[in-house]
Amino acid sequence: MLKNILHYAHYLLEQTLKPGEITIDATCGNGNDTLYLAELVGKDGKVLAFDIQEQAIHTTKKRLNEAGINHVTLIQESHEYVDRFLGESEQIGAAIFNLGYLPRSDKTIITESKSTIPAVEKILTKLRHEGLLVLVVYHGHKGGKEEKDALLQYVTQLDQKKYHVLQYQFINQKNNPPFLLAIEKLTD
Repeated sequence: MLKNILHYAHYLLEQTLKPGEITIDATCGNGNDTLYLAELVGKDGKVLAFDIQEQAIHTTKKRLNEAGINHVTLIQESHEYVDRFLGESEQIGAAIFNLGYLPRSDKTIITESKSTIPAVEKILTKLRHEGLLVLVVYHGHKGGKEEKDALLQYVTQLDQKKYHVLQYQFINQKNNPPFLLAIEKLTD
């Protein structure tokens, strides 16, 4: 009955996103979330998908092509530059991050708080009222604890009058299981 971390992330996005909205996959990886977001917002929506690795962009592009999806902009750039790809008045319905490293690739290339937190800050300013930012935090690798700790410190400081912040995790799993942070914007 309890949803695993990724299924819960998708459930939250499904409850939040509306057809035609702008959404962001801040770490497109193998394209799973990118494809899911594209399906949620439909052909009138817009998906911006970021990754620093060419392999991730290539894999995601292939997955989208196979599904016949063409309303995604793939950006081989750090998510910390998200604001460069959004218009002044554009608002985001939702965004997702899968933090850590790209599965089946170089495990030394990881997300880091020095780029993730600025990306989160920029997305929060563009998030619409009752929009949602989801962070799936994988932290069982070298450098993961530092990013996890910095993120937890950052999100616990968010003004409770402006944001609801949820942490969802299974506490009886071994080996540093991932957890989810969801930030809902309460104000415009």
